[in-house]
Amino acid sequence: MMRRQARMKRDAFLADVGTRPLIMGILNVTPDSFFDSGRYLAGGAALTRVRQMVVDGCDIVDIGAESTRPEAEAIDEAEELARLDRVIAEFAALDVPVSIDTTKSAVAARALSRGAVLVNDVWGLQKDPRMADTVAEAEAAVVIMHNRAEKDKNLDIIADIRRFFERSLSIAARAGIPKQRTILDVGIGFAKTSRQNRDAIVRLSELNDYGLPIMVGASRKRFLGSLTGDGVEGTLVGSLAASLSAIAAGAAILRVHDVKEHAVALRVLRAMRGT
Repeated sequence: MMRRQARMKRDAFLADVGTRPLIMGILNVTPDSFFDSGRYLAGGAALTRVRQMVVDGCDIVDIGAESTRPEAEAIDEAEELARLDRVIAEFAALDVPVSIDTTKSAVAARALSRGAVLVNDVWGLQKDPRMADTVAEAEAAVVIMHNRAEKDKNLDIIADIRRFFERSLSIAARAGIPKQRTILDVGIGFAKTSRQNRDAIVRLSELNDYGLPIMVGASRKRFLGSLTGDGVEGTLVGSLAASLSAIAAGAAILRVHDVKEHAVALRVLRAMRGT
């Protein structure tokens, strides 16, 4: 059962979803992240980074102790737990809610016991058979992300995303995870062609019938280089453009590396909209 302080953070975060675009700030405590490659492995550096993200405007911090980039080397549960343990205890006293980015139920359970309030599973509860029960027992929120074993350029990606979500939501329902604690993620950059990544963003409204908030993580993704004509991958400018396109298409949450820049861009967007 979730502790009172964590429950308050969870409920405050979920209550904000849909009232305005929210920002999930990314903290990788891995030596092989494509973006920050080991800068935040130590607890002190990680805590400093989290505090800065809070100042910059993030609404929730997503901690990952295993890289999910393409071709990343898989690590075992013990190593992922060791990396997490070096930093997670520092965050319990902070006001910002914490999410754990993992596909392993044991890692999720450890983070949730230390104050995390959300599990961000890039395999949408479909990889570890214990994950859904772990989320339910801890009364945590969950992000169900679409994923595939490999690319298939012939797919209608939205149709495939819907099939995946149907399976994941069925698993969640059987475990007793309430819908009001569930967030969907179309999985930008995960086993998708450049066109499918683009389609997954611009066709977000086709997923509105689920009645669930949608998170988009296009930040610094490689496919952005194919859209600019110059092949420059993972730029901040491309990330901001993709993120604002996602908001325009109906995304409720952005998962980003560059919190300050996204927060400023969202303030401008809200001012332009008069909201």
